Amino acid sequence: MANVTLPSHPMTYPELFDVAKQDPSLSWPEQLWWAHYAFWDNDILATGVITFLAHEVIYFGRCIPWIIADAMPSVFKRFKIQDQKAPPSVSDQWTCVKYILAIHIIVELPLIVLFHPMMELCGLQWTLPFPKFSTLAAQIALFFVVEDTYHYWLHRAMHWGPLYRAIHRIHHQYAAPFGLTAEYASPWETFFLGLGTICPPLILGYVTGNVHLITVLSWMALRQVQAIDAHSGYDFPWSLRRIFPFWGGSDWHDDHHRYFWGNYSSSFTYWDVLMGTVAGPRGKAMGHNPRR
Repeated sequence: MANVTLPSHPMTYPELFDVAKQDPSLSWPEQLWWAHYAFWDNDILATGVITFLAHEVIYFGRCIPWIIADAMPSVFKRFKIQDQKAPPSVSDQWTCVKYILAIHIIVELPLIVLFHPMMELCGLQWTLPFPKFSTLAAQIALFFVVEDTYHYWLHRAMHWGPLYRAIHRIHHQYAAPFGLTAEYASPWETFFLGLGTICPPLILGYVTGNVHLITVLSWMALRQVQAIDAHSGYDFPWSLRRIFPFWGGSDWHDDHHRYFWGNYSSSFTYWDVLMGTVAGPRGKAMGHNPRR
């Protein structure tokens, strides 16, 4: 597409997409990607727009099924982990939406605007073609492992008295979490835990020069979905934790909110098992958490 000469007048997304179709070597997602960057004609803005919109659409879009489940207790209560507690009220849901939107705009949006310069500094790619699926999948698997380790130790530190009261207490406002509470946290917690998501791709890109923005967006989307599902408060027979060994899931993280101790990892269970910080009855059975 580098040899395409665009007219001087502004073109719409559909017009640019039609131009991109002239290159048969590009898949339709790559054609859309090219049209997006051509439309904005500014790499910083184009990266910022696609990153922020993807974050908002995926976060609130993934929360919708859990909002529906909470609104239909007669259907979904049998899958509710803390089924003795009432589902979150409309007021609770709306409070979370307003707070999270404020956090996204005040804390995350400025960081997203700065992300493209950070990509350039660390050698991440954003031009076509997209990476091979095998490369994308392997890198995302690595990011999950690295982020989980970072999250375990930082999250555990945030349960130290002074840090808990100053930073982490807000996230524990709901002892029975629901989907929207995944990012219901203080600005400082949002910032520091967010580093665990965004730094692994930047570091790997700096070391290898072989990380693409589409990989970062895919990783961020999966991490969002994982966090929301872990806070959903529901455990279904088809939940991932019943399929993949060491996957935490909602029942694992629900115990963290219920007992305010242990189960500090974000995605997996092995750090808590190794370090003796398994919460609740499972922890007692393993000789962990003798205070509960």
